[in-house]
Amino acid sequence: MAGNRAVAYKGPGEVEVIDIDYPVFELKDGPGVNPANVGRKVPHGAIIRTIATNICGSDQHMVRGRTTAPVNLVLGHEITGEVVEVGPGVEFIKVGDIVSVPFNIACGRCRNCKERKTGICLNVNPDRPGSAYGYVDMGGWVGGQAEFVLVPYADWNLLKFPDRDQALEKIMDLTMLSDIFPTGFHGAVTAGVGVGSTVYVAGAGPVGLAAATSALLLGAAAVIVGDFNDDRLAQARSFGCETVNLGAGELVDQIEQILGVPEVDCGVDAVGFEARGHGGGEAPATVLNSLMDVTAAGGALGIPGLYVTGDPGGVDEAAKKGSLSLSLGTGWAKSLSFTTGQCPVMKYNYGLMQAILHDRVHIAKNVNAKAISLDDAPRGYAEFDAGAATKYVLNPNGYLDAA
Repeated sequence: MAGNRAVAYKGPGEVEVIDIDYPVFELKDGPGVNPANVGRKVPHGAIIRTIATNICGSDQHMVRGRTTAPVNLVLGHEITGEVVEVGPGVEFIKVGDIVSVPFNIACGRCRNCKERKTGICLNVNPDRPGSAYGYVDMGGWVGGQAEFVLVPYADWNLLKFPDRDQALEKIMDLTMLSDIFPTGFHGAVTAGVGVGSTVYVAGAGPVGLAAATSALLLGAAAVIVGDFNDDRLAQARSFGCETVNLGAGELVDQIEQILGVPEVDCGVDAVGFEARGHGGGEAPATVLNSLMDVTAAGGALGIPGLYVTGDPGGVDEAAKKGSLSLSLGTGWAKSLSFTTGQCPVMKYNYGLMQAILHDRVHIAKNVNAKAISLDDAPRGYAEFDAGAATKYVLNPNGYLDAA
């Protein structure tokens, strides 16, 4: 039996590479596994040898101790790999296929999946709609920052790349299809971005940069990215965005200096619940309230930034339960639309794959992707948490050595 190594959460601020079991076609008991899922058979699954698995800002929320994630939870939901084994119920996916794994786990059978709402599948998480690999309260499916990972409902979930050699040549771009590229695209689409739009993206982390890239791909006339981190803002400027440093003045004034008017057509929140206010302190509703202020009446907000129902480190008792002081009256008065929740990756990943394969977009360059070894994961987490303008891509099995 082959071994398996994986990145696990060890407590606030700490991750470690540990030995775990090689996947089998059954969900076993372990850290974070929902008791109702223990023993669940997965004949419809595939075992993937990981080619690339990325560190995500959503993982950082857990690693900072800002969720109820248990110690030894195996992390990672941004997975690209090669199929090495399939269960007896798999018909179309074959051993040797190079595939992208959507971070949403979806059954393909429930009402929501049939309506392409794969971020809120009804059958994979006993506690609530929606699931993901290696994430707290998401059913307990083992994470993919590992050498091998089990993917359920493989025929439904996996996006097969059409040509192996082409896929490996563009793998640093294609690995972004598991999460941040579709997530950023979803933020832009639900914000109503189209040809000629003016767009404000809050946050210049990888999802914010992916949202900005997506806005340009959708035809936006001007994309403004806001953050406190100068290195991340420089990364946004590297592919044609305007930027505002939120510590350098009022957002509305800086937008007016760029556009000549103090508002944008579309707003995207790529920050989430650990947002900071202008004074540097945590202010979890500040991004949403500022977006409502600067988005034109009748506009829309795309909110791919993560918000949670349990935050032990919240600034007050309300925030610890996900209750934020939103200026909903502003949104109502301006007739703004809001779209929140997990991105339904399968709604977008095929089209975005085609855009990558046909050189219409270079997402890895735009998010400054960098391949590192699995053993370097603790360093990658620490540097990302410190504000590095880098998207760290783990290389557990050596496929990315040339990258």
